[in-house]
Amino acid sequence: MFWRMCWMMIGILAPMVVAILIAKQGRAQTTEEESEQTNEQEETRQLVALVNDAAKLVATSGEVAFQDFRKDGSKWRQGETYIFVLDPSGKMVVHPDPELEGKNEMGLKDVNGKPIVKGLVDAAMSLPEKPEGWYHYEWPVPGGLLPRWKSSYVRLVTAPSGERYIVGSGMYNDRMERAFVVDVVKEAAGQLEAHGKSALELFHDPTGPFLAKDTYVFVYDMKGRNLALPAFPNLEGRNLIDLKDSQGKFYLREMLDVVNTKGSGWVDYMWPKPGESVSTEKSAFVTKARMGNQWVLVGSGVYLAEAPKAAQAGKAMTAPELMALVRAGAAVLEKEGEKAYSEFRTKGSQWLNDKTYFFVVTMSGRGVFHAADPSLEGVSIADAKDVLGRPYGKWYIETASSAEGEGWVHYMFPEPGGVFPAWKSAFVKRVTYPSGKQYIAGSAVYNMQMDRALIKDVVNRASALVAERGPAAFEQLRDKTGPFHFMNTYVFVDDLDGVDLVNPGHPGLEGKNMMDVKDVNGKPVMKALIETATKDGGWVDYMWYKPGSNQPARKESFVRRVQFGDETYIVGSGLYVETD
Repeated sequence: MFWRMCWMMIGILAPMVVAILIAKQGRAQTTEEESEQTNEQEETRQLVALVNDAAKLVATSGEVAFQDFRKDGSKWRQGETYIFVLDPSGKMVVHPDPELEGKNEMGLKDVNGKPIVKGLVDAAMSLPEKPEGWYHYEWPVPGGLLPRWKSSYVRLVTAPSGERYIVGSGMYNDRMERAFVVDVVKEAAGQLEAHGKSALELFHDPTGPFLAKDTYVFVYDMKGRNLALPAFPNLEGRNLIDLKDSQGKFYLREMLDVVNTKGSGWVDYMWPKPGESVSTEKSAFVTKARMGNQWVLVGSGVYLAEAPKAAQAGKAMTAPELMALVRAGAAVLEKEGEKAYSEFRTKGSQWLNDKTYFFVVTMSGRGVFHAADPSLEGVSIADAKDVLGRPYGKWYIETASSAEGEGWVHYMFPEPGGVFPAWKSAFVKRVTYPSGKQYIAGSAVYNMQMDRALIKDVVNRASALVAERGPAAFEQLRDKTGPFHFMNTYVFVDDLDGVDLVNPGHPGLEGKNMMDVKDVNGKPVMKALIETATKDGGWVDYMWYKPGSNQPARKESFVRRVQFGDETYIVGSGLYVETD
């Protein structure tokens, strides 16, 4: 009986042991594979080597090494690259700025509210089995004003004295490395295993470590149901196992196969960048993690450098063209009223085609006509919001109820039959039917090319608000879920002395005098904006950084002078011009 029981136990345990060995072997292979391909840029490899050498020096020589780290022109401090040292409490031990040394900087935050020092400390200490990591935040280059993406690599090290230190260095780079992605996935998997479902909230926190540049963490259960997708929250809770990318690949099935057979690995597919609806080639690192009593797939991806985007379906209508179309349609509706609806439902007509369709709602927001989706007729949009929380239904009503009776509303919404939210620009107009009843008529274009007409519209509306409310309007202009912030466009306000008062794209500049700031070509930007605005208003061209980008781009800004009491303000907005 004893030997029979032994053989039974062997029969039960043997497959488990084999499975564990296979899993370990798979992880070992993946780790070796990761080490070969994660650091693609020479700059990244050099930075990691520099931090590792500095950590070894602290581990062997202790605090004596700090004097070497402080020497300008040494291996440890050259130009924008330098070694810094923190202690676990957040005190700055070594830094190029002597004013920071000896101070506790745990509360230091970047322009988006991300805690910089806390993030660096957590990257090296939050997971005991992982005493190193990357952290990404926005910070100006030494001597600069505009914040740029910075990626810092840190290591936890113990000196011979027994004291623990976080040794690190950073580089200014808005491109995500594969190494960064592997690091963030491992950190996310560790949080899921340590905290279960409550960790899912961390992946949505814009001030946390899991949202940086164009990278985010996603989580699926093993059947394909999405549990976290911060860039496309409208897909959370949906089973995406049958979703194909733009090339017809069942990307999620392949991801699940990778984690089930190897434990972790890379999968290439086409996927939109956050805020876009057109797919770009992407490579995602995925791994298996235990979340409570279930296994989940956790991953993150890097958009491949210079990778082609999926082709857009035809050229979108321009802003002036859509405005002309809506005004023409409004004239027909004012003449014929409800009788015109059959004409507006005719496919292939100017009113209904592959690119545009008309809709009509009451002044209270209830749908009465929708050429593309009749099921929306009778449905109220008064309280409707998009995936970003933008109350587009309310804006329809406010725009049509304004003195002008027409205007633009911008929000994110999936195209008919699609799943990815795309920027939708609607032009709406108040119309009066023959019955005397007023309605809101409009049409919209997805992924509309940013146009000067849109910029002038948003500046005129912002100027009217500032002229009416003065500084009390500034918070509304800063609101990223409000009507003055869409795509990569925002409204800025300056005074005549050159002080930045409102700047949602670069909030760290608010309160600073920008009069002497020049663009990369030496053009005094603020002086040009003030000079143009104080005349008759108009356009100013210059080179500027897009929010979240480290590369300057050509920008055209429209500015106006606005008077509120005795105060004069410069109100403006701009578009970034794509160049070949």
